[in-house]
Amino acid sequence: MSGQVVRMLLCAALIAPGVVQATEVAVAGVFPGKAVLVIDGGRPTTVGVGRSTRDGVKVVSVQGEQVVVEIDGARETLRLGQRVVKSAAATDAPTVNLTADARGHFLASGSINGAPMRFLIDTGASMVALSRSDAERARIDYLKHGRPSMSQTANGLVRTWVVKLAEINLAGVSLHQVDAAVHDSELPVALLGMSVLNRMEMQRAGDSLTLRKRY
Repeated sequence: MSGQVVRMLLCAALIAPGVVQATEVAVAGVFPGKAVLVIDGGRPTTVGVGRSTRDGVKVVSVQGEQVVVEIDGARETLRLGQRVVKSAAATDAPTVNLTADARGHFLASGSINGAPMRFLIDTGASMVALSRSDAERARIDYLKHGRPSMSQTANGLVRTWVVKLAEINLAGVSLHQVDAAVHDSELPVALLGMSVLNRMEMQRAGDSLTLRKRY
């Protein structure tokens, strides 16, 4: 993707209306060892004890109609039908501050599953994009656990495998259960696409870009 296209897409994302930084969690159902959660008004998701949703909400315990969840490290006790909204001031949220390079690109250092990575911020990518060697370094068995797919790139259609990243860390800000595509080709740098950026608030001022974790 050309630098001009990346900059145009990034500007479009930055001028979009802001989203209130809040996580709403509701308990829609309970089963032995499981709870049905609704996150931010989305589809009901069944989550087992000790497991987390893609938004990082963890089910700690289920006893009768009482569910203990963990949101951003804080535990809340909810009963069937109850909900809680966790909000944080923007200044309190984990942030990443980046400076554009000479071509106007924003690059960031981070890791996937603990393996060091270099990322290019790309609002034109629907999800994180990795090369096969990136996936191997991050111990991702994409051939076994990935869903075969195809992706349109500047060089045409490329075979990919869609996977879930257990953890992606960007300058100390961690996200869990992130969608990613492993490309059947080498990439010069991993692309940080919208599966991460949709969970961040982006603010640009000149050559500076601030990413603030929403959830």
